[in-house]
Amino acid sequence: MRVIKRYRIHLGTFAWILHRLSGLALIFYLLLHVWVIHHLIKGSKSFDEIMESFSSPLFKFLEIGLVGVILYHLFNGLRVTLIDMGVLVERQKLLFAVAVILWLVSWFSIGAVMFARIEGLALSMASVAGGGV
Repeated sequence: MRVIKRYRIHLGTFAWILHRLSGLALIFYLLLHVWVIHHLIKGSKSFDEIMESFSSPLFKFLEIGLVGVILYHLFNGLRVTLIDMGVLVERQKLLFAVAVILWLVSWFSIGAVMFARIEGLALSMASVAGGGV
């Protein structure tokens, strides 16, 4: 009788899974983008209706998440490329840590700017800073 060994998920496996999932999310976004652009063929009214639904605060927050997915895929892809080229192969965990730090710092920085521009938030922040309620 064969014994099935339990596979342990290592840091590299976790990075690989996240990279694949971020790639799938980007493919989904690309298909959604093509679908939205397709509405231009149907006329400006159809396109404007779709764009109106995407201007809700929910989709603004999803855009911040999309930026996070793009940045993770970018930085982890650069890490994989360096390893494939033979650079820092023996330091893969350190390279992953650097990629994650770059990802989070850039995502939070860009996300903070995007969050501040969500409709209404900038106005409420200005009234608080000006002393108004």
